[in-house]
Formats: sequence, C-alpha cells, structure tokens
Amino acid sequence: VQLQAFGGGLVQAGGSLSLSCAVSASIFSFSVLAWFRQAPGKQREWVATIFRSGDGVYADSVKGRSTISKNNAENTMYLQMDGLKAEDTAVYYCTARDFQGRQTWGPGTLVTVSS
Repeated sequence: VQLQAFGGGLVQAGGSLSLSCAVSASIFSFSVLAWFRQAPGKQREWVATIFRSGDGVYADSVKGRSTISKNNAENTMYLQMDGLKAEDTAVYYCTARDFQGRQTWGPGTLVTVSS
C-alpha cells in the first residue's frame, strides 16, 4: 500500500490550503486515516483522524480551523485548513492503519505559511 500527499505550498497567514492523500488501496481496508505534521526542529505531531465511519477528530491546535474528510470511491483523504498561522508551517504526512494495527506512512508535503 502506498500513500501520497499532495497540495502543499506557500500560503499567506490567514489563508487556506487543501491537502489530499491518495491511497493505492481501498480505504475501507483501514480502520483509521490520519494526518500528522512535523515542523522544523520539532517532533512529528498528530493533526487529525478520520474513522471508517467518517467521523473526524482534531488536535486542539487545528480544531475549528480544519476539516478532515474522505472520498471512499476515490480512495482519497483530505485536510482543509483555514485561517493558517505561521505555526502551521510543517511537513504534513498522511497515514493509514489497518485492522491488524499496521501503519503505513506516505512521504510528506511541505506547507509554508508566511506571516
């Protein structure tokens, strides 16, 4: 299984960005899909998770500004981020965990927020 994140780039503070994650297998194969990020010099941190049901949960740092979603037919997960802040600058990774607990990561996509 391969995951590939797309949509990173340079955006001004206060702007919006939509990330997508293409999954090479049916996303029904996974119990959860999630986004993580890693800012320069910091540890990777969890951003948001979407469950098979479609329910999403968010880290406090992005809650209210972000929406995680998925398209089952296209095997794609999304992260819409609004009101971007400089502290949102990071490499964003998508990940999937299957029902056996195996977790797969894709290469990240860089989001840079200019203040």
